[in-house]
Amino acid sequence: MLVAFSVTPLGTGEDVGELVAEAVRVVRASGLPNRTDAMFTTVEGEWDEVMAVVKAATDAVAARAPRVSLVVKADIRPGVTGALDAKVATIERHLAAD
Repeated sequence: MLVAFSVTPLGTGEDVGELVAEAVRVVRASGLPNRTDAMFTTVEGEWDEVMAVVKAATDAVAARAPRVSLVVKADIRPGVTGALDAKVATIERHLAAD
């Protein structure tokens, strides 16, 4: 499965980059395939392992913020691996064909 999530600390001021970096550290330390962009971090793996990473990343931010907002979007497709890169490659292939 792919899970795209965004964890945002609330009540800590406008500059949240340092706290968001704590969540990304957790994701990268997990060893699961992942990618971070300006809006979301996407993680690929099995349900239990991905959700454990999302929880740990959220907990890391919650340890330093009085309130946390979490947005999660999942693509659940049993038996599929490598989708993190394959989906982007498919779009790039179609763009190159134009």
